[in-house]
Amino acid sequence: MSTADLSSGSLFPAAIRATSPHRVLGRFAAVVCIVLAGCGDNPPPALGGDPDNGRLLLRQFGCGSCHRIPGVAAARGNVGPSLEGVATRVYLGGVLPNTPENMVRWIRNPKQFDPETAMPDLPIAEGQARDIVAYLQGLK
Repeated sequence: MSTADLSSGSLFPAAIRATSPHRVLGRFAAVVCIVLAGCGDNPPPALGGDPDNGRLLLRQFGCGSCHRIPGVAAARGNVGPSLEGVATRVYLGGVLPNTPENMVRWIRNPKQFDPETAMPDLPIAEGQARDIVAYLQGLK
């Protein structure tokens, strides 16, 4: 701080006093926006899958015949549980800890984990299962 700044009676340097309050507010708002942009509620899709394709695959494989699935047309089945909020459940099929990796394994081969499950083993490729999981992980 210079002696000129002190003689003006202000606690702020002349460079800060000369800055328009609107300009300071604008800079502050920009910084806040940048910081908050990294705090979104939408994490990257699980396992790098494509959630949009996953939604289409859920319909293509007929998963809605047994499950209620939000966002999937005609998915109003009552054989299996609703898949709304499936990402927040502790277990898959009551037997497998719920992680994205285990969900891929369950979707591809449920009878491996529960031979008595009504869920069929379908010819779902690894990449397709990752896409389905990316969609289902968003149903929180």
